[in-house]
Amino acid sequence: MPLVDMRDMLHHAYQNNYAIGGFGLVSLDFLEAIIAAAELCRSPVILNLSEPLFGQQDFRLILPAIERAAHQAKVPVAIHFDHAKRHESIVEAINLGCNSVMLDVSSQAFTVNIAQTSHATETAHACGAAIEGMLGFVGGTEGENAINHLGEAIYTSAEEAKVYVDRTHVDFLAVSIGTVHGRQNSRTKLDFKRLKRINDELGIPLVLHGGSGLIEDQYHKVILNGVAKINCYTELSDIAAATIRSNVQSRTKKGYIEAMQDVKNNLLERISLYMHRWGSAGRAAEVLIQCRAWQPVEQTIVYNVQKRYLQQIHALIEQGRETLSAIPGVRQVFAGWALSVSDQYHLCWRIQFATTDASNNFQSHAEYIAFIHQLSRISEPDKINITFAATSLGTNSCLEEIKIPQAQHLA
Repeated sequence: MPLVDMRDMLHHAYQNNYAIGGFGLVSLDFLEAIIAAAELCRSPVILNLSEPLFGQQDFRLILPAIERAAHQAKVPVAIHFDHAKRHESIVEAINLGCNSVMLDVSSQAFTVNIAQTSHATETAHACGAAIEGMLGFVGGTEGENAINHLGEAIYTSAEEAKVYVDRTHVDFLAVSIGTVHGRQNSRTKLDFKRLKRINDELGIPLVLHGGSGLIEDQYHKVILNGVAKINCYTELSDIAAATIRSNVQSRTKKGYIEAMQDVKNNLLERISLYMHRWGSAGRAAEVLIQCRAWQPVEQTIVYNVQKRYLQQIHALIEQGRETLSAIPGVRQVFAGWALSVSDQYHLCWRIQFATTDASNNFQSHAEYIAFIHQLSRISEPDKINITFAATSLGTNSCLEEIKIPQAQHLA
């Protein structure tokens, strides 16, 4: 089952009064537990990667595993990159496989937040990715993730939210109504009237950060007032840590694998509870019908080159790999020489894009146009240029649904 567009996923939740969990993950144990719980509950799910939580690790190492798990899942999955601090992080996240992003500049002045988020929206939408905005400030208290969000909470204004969404064109809005990152106080009070006003003004899916530890009635009320995505990490982190401590403190000497025993099962149990509590359990089939698949696109360009230009070509290839790979929406750049001896088509470029939108944006990008112009000056006029769209995984035949592009022999 393919990755799906998170806009479609959350709009279905928003229109049908339930919420989908954006479950934070920092390891394969979390990843496997989240996917297993979603399949067990037949629930759509969002795999949430938060940039601040990867300060000790390289999220580029885990993203290939996350993407593979999403494609192999039996339920609809989206991959969201949360709390990015820099625009460059958003580009990198999309290029590495995330299909939804969030730039966290909520602590900045209102006008700065709008300007920087608008820029991020342009980039994300040009690649076909969804984007979450944040207005107001959800502070942090006790907990592993709280240290990344220190400061007093600033509640979201309904009037400012309307201006913010109109100017930034974000797809979803994270709001501050009383929750905190980290562990919630048992007497946490949420401003439901404020949330209702925001929902009435915007009419788009809302997101609740600091979703761990609320009571069932609070979850029910926020969902009825427009919250379609609830972030949850701290409670899962505490469950994993408590399980490991219990294993280590037992009388039998424990190694690493033994210390991790039951972590996945205990996480699965709590995630499943939330999927039922938030109403996403049993929704997988209907969500899949409503969602567009997140399908990669590849462009292949094959050239004829003359021997006298080989040194220039080699230099251009190295330059091109670096330059083209940095363009938003470019997943991979491959360049290679034909292994067989032939008089035709010696050099091949293959570029993988996140989506068709990313491919279209690439064709008009100044860096690409400049590169192609340079390459054309030192290659033969004849070349093959063709773009391929991936078929949906798990389907028997997609030929009737796909418009097959024509190979272009360009002079």
